Amino acid sequence: MVGNTTTDQPRSVAPAIFPAQFDLRAFVLVALAFLVLYLPSYWALSHSVWVSDEQGHGPIILAVSFWLLYRQRHEIAAAATKPLPWLAYPFLCIALLFYAFGRSQDILLFEVGSQIFVLISIMLLFGGRGALRKAWFPLFFLLFMVPLPDVLVSSVTSPLKMAVSSVASSLMYWLGYPIGRSGVMLTVGQYQLLVADACAGLNSMFTLEALGLLYMNLMNYTSAGRNVTLALLLVPISFCANIVRVMILVMVTYHFGDEAGQGFVHGFAGMVLFMVALMLMLFVDKLLSFVFAGQRRGA
Repeated sequence: MVGNTTTDQPRSVAPAIFPAQFDLRAFVLVALAFLVLYLPSYWALSHSVWVSDEQGHGPIILAVSFWLLYRQRHEIAAAATKPLPWLAYPFLCIALLFYAFGRSQDILLFEVGSQIFVLISIMLLFGGRGALRKAWFPLFFLLFMVPLPDVLVSSVTSPLKMAVSSVASSLMYWLGYPIGRSGVMLTVGQYQLLVADACAGLNSMFTLEALGLLYMNLMNYTSAGRNVTLALLLVPISFCANIVRVMILVMVTYHFGDEAGQGFVHGFAGMVLFMVALMLMLFVDKLLSFVFAGQRRGA
């Protein structure tokens, strides 16, 4: 008599939402404390600097940073070592002092930047150096949502706008357009265009640098030389993308009128900037693949 035999079929097990050693109660308490501390700051930012063209990338950076932390949650938990409260609490005290000073004096650099120190102290308190080492990029990426000081932005933006205006007008003249320049004021035909901070300022380059670093993190290249080279080249890539943006604005205004040019500025200028920067970055990355043979982790 032959009995029926059943063969166990391999089943794919989806990864758990939380790691096995995860303390849900502690996470909820810490998350609530963090939200109580920083939700008022996020609310204030959403009604001030985040609605501007220069700092509109802030909420995106914040969301991506927390998504990266969630994406790496199992790796962070697996890399956890002995907690370091003796180091975590000083970091937390420093963060709270920065937050209190920035909040009371309306200094966004301190108020918003303090959240990075808070998260560092949380990592050290629950996962030690191992967890912090795994979570370094999401925490570093949060730097790009910290509003830059106005003094720094003004001092760097002015020469950047001059350089972008100069190169853009020279290229347009070479292409045969009747264009003139006086400082950051471009005259094309009967129209005058002012190169604004959003078109060629430090904040736009800061945002594009964040985009490039995120790209490198997602690609997981193992070649340090390739990563460093691409990170350095992101600065001229951002500069070139700003030049293309200004040139497109000039051409739209010259061919379709001032109203069309203003519509382009408010509707598509930011999209064009990021599309051009992304294409240039992918092109440069492809060229670097012929020089650096590093493979991707997990590939």
